[in-house]
Amino acid sequence: MSADLPFHSLTDLSGRLARGETTSRALVEACLARIDAVDGRLHAFVDVYRDDARALADAADLERRAGAARGPLHGLPVALKDLFEIAGRQTTAGSKSWLGRTSDYTATVVEKLLAAGMIPLGKTHMVEFAFGGWGRNEPMGAPWNPWDLATHRVAGGSSSGSAVAVAAGMVPAAIGSDTGGSVRIPASLCGLTGLKTTYGLVSLRGAVPLSTSLDTVGPLAHTAEDVALLTAAMAGPDRADPPTLAAPRVDFGDALARAPDVRGLAIACLAPEQFPAAIDDEVVRARHEAVDVLRQRGAQVADVRAPIDFDDIAARVGRLLACEAYAYHRAYIEDTTLPIDPWVRRRTLGGKGVTAADYIGELAAMRRAQAAFAAWMRGYDALLTPTLPITALPVADVDEATAPLAAFTRAVNYLGGCGLSLPAGFSAAGLPIGVQLVGAPFTEPMLVRIGRAFQDETDWHLRRPR
Repeated sequence: MSADLPFHSLTDLSGRLARGETTSRALVEACLARIDAVDGRLHAFVDVYRDDARALADAADLERRAGAARGPLHGLPVALKDLFEIAGRQTTAGSKSWLGRTSDYTATVVEKLLAAGMIPLGKTHMVEFAFGGWGRNEPMGAPWNPWDLATHRVAGGSSSGSAVAVAAGMVPAAIGSDTGGSVRIPASLCGLTGLKTTYGLVSLRGAVPLSTSLDTVGPLAHTAEDVALLTAAMAGPDRADPPTLAAPRVDFGDALARAPDVRGLAIACLAPEQFPAAIDDEVVRARHEAVDVLRQRGAQVADVRAPIDFDDIAARVGRLLACEAYAYHRAYIEDTTLPIDPWVRRRTLGGKGVTAADYIGELAAMRRAQAAFAAWMRGYDALLTPTLPITALPVADVDEATAPLAAFTRAVNYLGGCGLSLPAGFSAAGLPIGVQLVGAPFTEPMLVRIGRAFQDETDWHLRRPR
């Protein structure tokens, strides 16, 4: 029974701890045993903090026995994408050239999770410098999607290792970052629930940046309730990250306390004519079935042509990413003696020639688009789209010159919204499919409310790899 624990939701595990049915030490040992059993093949973790995790688990058990439990996340393990600084620990940001780089301070996100009593189990692999959606990393190696053990398939990027760690039962939840889909893409490909938070809701202090205009931090877990608990713990103002000071407080209380009810909610469903030409029929089917589920629960769901030019946004996001990534990495990105993934180097160098005037113009265009999107969303509680147009490809078939996985996700970052990817089915080959709920800025509780109702009616989020 204890070997099964890491596959359970945080909510379930929290209840077991409260009832005395298990201990934090037992949870950590179960996670470590699972890592020992499967990570040699799946390649999810860069570092595992065995001794520290055991010590924190023992301390959590002592606090709980003393009646000093800190909240629902106290004593629960979590994995962290390897771009979050932890004082005294290695942070590689997915780069082999950064191996041995030691952090001298701890990211705000990590500090908040520690304050909530969570136990960092270790750091997870990622696309180098978070600049890619497939999950490949030529110098460091690509994590293996656990839903197909016969073929090495992509887990999605850039939070690839975080998703694999959760999907394969090595840890019940993990934290990633999302600049154009880097939480939602691996969540969809690995059968998880993933939340892209609104820019400014969660501090970016201590998260190695890809794009200072588009980066966000978000959780990967099994359920909508779990991602809400994690986001609530991480959110809030941080004087070291000015955008968080202007963000409104987001309260998940009602979304979690009440039985999930979506009766009367207005959900726009992205019209099929706005889908990319190359979209799997099985993805379209899963989208239709998700619409049926929400309608059965009483939501008002209608196909709507959204005022979103996905192709134009993809190009604009690409320019912003390249420009801001080059600004951060320009001191060494052209050094060919460093073992930097050639595609990451190429994408980053795409920002070298962008003029200041062009960059400022792109930021102004993004602000106008965000205002227009927020105004349009006033008529809807959420927008439903597929998360991805395809399922997980074999790593050997990936064309790094293309970015189809971000077809539906990039726009959410650019438009300033939030996005929740939910498991919504499987292909005939047994590969996960996701649907995405998009919300106006700081409407994460509404997405969680809808996600909980959807997961009340479905069991896709409960399925496990063989």
